[in-house]
Amino acid sequence: MRDIRERFRESIKKAIELSPPRRFKQSVDLVIVLKNLNPKAQEARIRETIVLPRGRGKDLDICLVADGDMVIKAKETGGFSRIITSDELKTIDKKTAKKIAENCDWILVKIDLMSLAGRTLGPAVGPRGKILVPVPLNADLSSLLNRYKASVIARTREQLQIALPIGTVTMDLGDLVENAEAVFSYIVSKLPSGFENIDKVIVKTTQGVPVPVIIG
Repeated sequence: MRDIRERFRESIKKAIELSPPRRFKQSVDLVIVLKNLNPKAQEARIRETIVLPRGRGKDLDICLVADGDMVIKAKETGGFSRIITSDELKTIDKKTAKKIAENCDWILVKIDLMSLAGRTLGPAVGPRGKILVPVPLNADLSSLLNRYKASVIARTREQLQIALPIGTVTMDLGDLVENAEAVFSYIVSKLPSGFENIDKVIVKTTQGVPVPVIIG
């Protein structure tokens, strides 16, 4: 994979150099276009959570839906942007659900509250490309918090492509390359024909120009 690593390095470096300066921290995005797959077939439907080895390069808002002892543990752990109790969940209307879906990068849900959370928050979360993550009753909340602060969702929609952030322009180039390589390798491992299902790979910043990654 050394050749792929060097090609990612060249393309990511170029994408950042070509990116116009902005007043906000731009993300660096990886786009993987697939081929030789039926978009409607199960094999082409990818929805995976991938942990970036070097993190996202920015703070994420992790929210938790819980009750009982898990609420107490979450407060002791700290780091959650919002803790939604089961009683609060029962009172959430559509407008509030949309705000939660917009403000929370990840929503972790105590497993026995998934059904209620799905009915209440699901309709607002899904259209925004986010998911509700079930949390086991005895979960280590600190580990989960750290995991999802570094995670991204890789998913195909109607088009045969996957687009996701691999970090920000302020991150070390080597860290961005490592994240890109990790995502690429993971996606290839999930495809029925592996590398042969990759059409093209592109990297870009939020408002920058697409830069191709030569993969073959």
